Amino acid sequence: MTAVSAPPRAEQAAPYATRSGTRRRRPLLPFSPWHLLLAPMALLFAVPLIWLVLSSVMSNAEINRFPPALWPSHLDLGGYRYVLGNAMFPRWFANSFLVSLVTVTANLVLGTLGGYAFARMRFAGSRLLLGLMLATMAIPFQLTMIPTFLVMRQLGLIDTLGALIVPSLVTPFSVFLLRQFFLSLPRELEEAAWIDGCSRLRVLWRIVLPLSRPALSTVAVLTFLSTWNDLTWPLIAINHDTQYTLQLGLTTFQGQHHTQWAAVMAGNVITVLPVLLAFLGAQKAFIQSVTNTGLKG
Repeated sequence: MTAVSAPPRAEQAAPYATRSGTRRRRPLLPFSPWHLLLAPMALLFAVPLIWLVLSSVMSNAEINRFPPALWPSHLDLGGYRYVLGNAMFPRWFANSFLVSLVTVTANLVLGTLGGYAFARMRFAGSRLLLGLMLATMAIPFQLTMIPTFLVMRQLGLIDTLGALIVPSLVTPFSVFLLRQFFLSLPRELEEAAWIDGCSRLRVLWRIVLPLSRPALSTVAVLTFLSTWNDLTWPLIAINHDTQYTLQLGLTTFQGQHHTQWAAVMAGNVITVLPVLLAFLGAQKAFIQSVTNTGLKG
């Protein structure tokens, strides 16, 4: 007696069939259709950076030529030699790095304390104080730079790196972003630690901060970007070239009658590299923080 094999299941006979009987179509593209729109947009935004890199290996005559050259005829590193041969360039780079490092560290520490206080502690006038702090984000810097300059002059910090550090020790944005992230964390984790006898600072250090690495990375990257790229405030507060930041020092390559465009382009390439590396290193944490933070009030 021969065994009769059972008929194949519908799922095996039609691997692309759904339970409702309709056949699932094989995707036409091996990637999301959104990439057809995003890839040209990404290329469009990358054009200035590509042009900057190409111009940095051109000569001044080639950059000033009309119509402009889209591709260097030969590799010319004169701009890089001019920049790196400038005796003050390492000093400017060190000044920018020091100001950015201190500012990022201060915003992480003070922003964490302020954000956690607004997220978990209720005290008289907390909501009013939070509203006033957020209102300062709507005030443009052009309206506050004169009062800031007068305060820094009274403190004796003008023409020093302290004038660049003190006004940015903590920003409303860092406090607000960290507050929003702390609100998204479940209170049960902290309450369990309080039952075990932990203080607020220990709960913040042992439990909250390890869970807040994406938000802390975002604050660090954005603070570094704004501090490293700042030109307006150093232009007002710094007079002596030994205290110049990198952005301010690059302006010395541009004169009223003659500009070393190759040196300007090469200096900008060197300036962009730390910013680009910082963003690429924290890109995953940045996206995760923006996704998880939300607008919980």
